[in-house]
Amino acid sequence: MGAVTLRVGDLDRMIAYYRDGVTLDVLSHTGPVAVLGRGTTPVVILEHAPELRSAEPRSAGLYHTAVLFHSQAALATALYSVASHYPGTFTGSADHLVSEAFYFTDPEGNGVELYVDRERSAWSWTHGQIDMTTIFLDPNEYLRTHLAGGAVSGDAVVGHVHLSVGDIASAKQFYVDRLGFETTFAMGDSALFVSAGGYHHHMAMNTWESRGAGRRGLALGLGRVEIVVPGNDDLGELGERMTHFGVPARDDGRTLTFDDPWANQVLVRAAEQVSTVA
Repeated sequence: MGAVTLRVGDLDRMIAYYRDGVTLDVLSHTGPVAVLGRGTTPVVILEHAPELRSAEPRSAGLYHTAVLFHSQAALATALYSVASHYPGTFTGSADHLVSEAFYFTDPEGNGVELYVDRERSAWSWTHGQIDMTTIFLDPNEYLRTHLAGGAVSGDAVVGHVHLSVGDIASAKQFYVDRLGFETTFAMGDSALFVSAGGYHHHMAMNTWESRGAGRRGLALGLGRVEIVVPGNDDLGELGERMTHFGVPARDDGRTLTFDDPWANQVLVRAAEQVSTVA
């Protein structure tokens, strides 16, 4: 997964949250656009759009952006930072068997997950589905255990993106049957988890707060989800497949952009292409 773009009403406040709380670095800040991440890897792109209003309740859009850290110590550092600077934004935590995760809501209502993966050798699969569940994870105990050696930063990337959608059947048709992800975990008609390359999930879609939602109007919140494919040949093959299915694409010669059934914008680029911020 590439960077997630958010349209925001208060750019300075949102930069501060992802910089001082989530512990991302400001990679660039040009006019109304700020890019935050680690090293040379963008994680969140913030686009100032003060003319827009918040999305209507129960509409489709972003459920959360999941930031993946390279170690438990790095995750603990971020957890401690958010809890210290923005204690009111914490919403929960869980051991999912494949990962350890802590959940927050940023100042404009966008969901944020901070997590670390367990080793793949510890993952289990049953009848083609990844074994995941939700077990309480004590954040204070986690900090006592993993923050003992002091602050640790290291790499951070977008591990997965979770969307709110109107129905799971349409999500599966778009993201699996057309875009090409594989289903890794399904929860009836309420949630779907999909990935490439045997990961537990690169994207998820649920109807928990958005069942029956139609296409999104222009609003604050999710602007774009970015997916990175290995090379230009893969990008070309994807374009041909989506054309075969009659899915309109915007092609600028370097990237392909599609709208899912709820007007969530999905941009796909090849790994050798530099991430766009416009």
